[in-house]
Amino acid sequence: MKEPISITALSSISTLGETLDEVWEAYTTENHFLSEVQIGDQTVWASRLPQAVKLAIEQLRQSDIKYKYLDASVLFAIYASRKAVEQAGWGSDSNFGINIGSSRGATSLFEKYHQEFLADGKPSTLSSPTTTLGNISSWVAHDLKSKGPDISHSITCSTALHAVLNGVAWIQSGMTDKFLVGGSEAPLTPFTIAQMQALKVYSKVPSRAESKDDFPCKAMDLDKTKNTMVLGEAAGMACLEKGEKENAMAFIEGVGYATEPLQHSVSVSADAECFQDSMQMALGKLDPSEVDVIVMHAPGTIKGDISEYNAIQKVFCNKTRFLTTNKWKVGHTFGASGSLSLELAVLMLNHQRPISIPFVTYQALPKTINKVMVNAVGFGGNAVSILLSKR
Repeated sequence: MKEPISITALSSISTLGETLDEVWEAYTTENHFLSEVQIGDQTVWASRLPQAVKLAIEQLRQSDIKYKYLDASVLFAIYASRKAVEQAGWGSDSNFGINIGSSRGATSLFEKYHQEFLADGKPSTLSSPTTTLGNISSWVAHDLKSKGPDISHSITCSTALHAVLNGVAWIQSGMTDKFLVGGSEAPLTPFTIAQMQALKVYSKVPSRAESKDDFPCKAMDLDKTKNTMVLGEAAGMACLEKGEKENAMAFIEGVGYATEPLQHSVSVSADAECFQDSMQMALGKLDPSEVDVIVMHAPGTIKGDISEYNAIQKVFCNKTRFLTTNKWKVGHTFGASGSLSLELAVLMLNHQRPISIPFVTYQALPKTINKVMVNAVGFGGNAVSILLSKR
């Protein structure tokens, strides 16, 4: 890193709420925010947006005739981006770039249009333009009337943190001083859920009425014997600015990325070599002992959780820092998950309080939090690590 990058605003919508105060309050409880919902012909565990946020998204859809046919993932991004830019104080005359991605993209519309095609043999007129991945950043740019570059991408579950990488790279190149980065996902559709079930990674925990287990997703439980991934819908945005700004919520001190050779399309090595490389790169010359907290990707799968833990043990020489994750509480939000992890990290830095996991035993809690590492990885073994420091 040539110089620190300031995070001057954070905005998200998820089952935890839509304001930083709501989100922090949700994190300070020991309750999860997952529920049993009807998706297609089956009932599964998932995390949905609160009803108030759903209504706000619908109002956004009805506010402009051009927004009527957009996918929910695009509307989520527009809504969260408006709030982030307002919080950062970026006006319509601000020259900033936009990089917002999604793992699955326009899932609801794609499934809807494909069903129509199978039934009628003809696609809807807007089936192509409304399902392209470029919809997200381009519509956000349209809505915010931004003057900088707008980029969309999909790098599976590390999408949002790859957006952070891109924002840092653009700012350090000198081509712009500001970048809006993040991810958005609306994956609660029948086909998306079925895909995860086909991989045998989705949670099969029975309802609370039938089980004493209050946690459908056991992310970071290293002793679990079943996969417990649960999906959720969300969007998360961060405003990045060059240098150390007075209104910074936290600073980005280091970034790391890596991809490891694959044995198959969803493989990851037993000790997650990609995470070892990305964390080492993010640390740079920093002594690993200076990192107080690591926000793990930890998707709630047996292999995903333990391989990342093993990588951390190697990089931090078995002197493991305080480890946490939010997926037991909010579910896995695919392309948006890195943004929510980044938000959790910044909130812990600002409130100076570690957020622990109820079913994980900790030997000790950090008394102060000055540096936090945030991890994300997706199908394809593409890992990203971001090192944050307190303002």
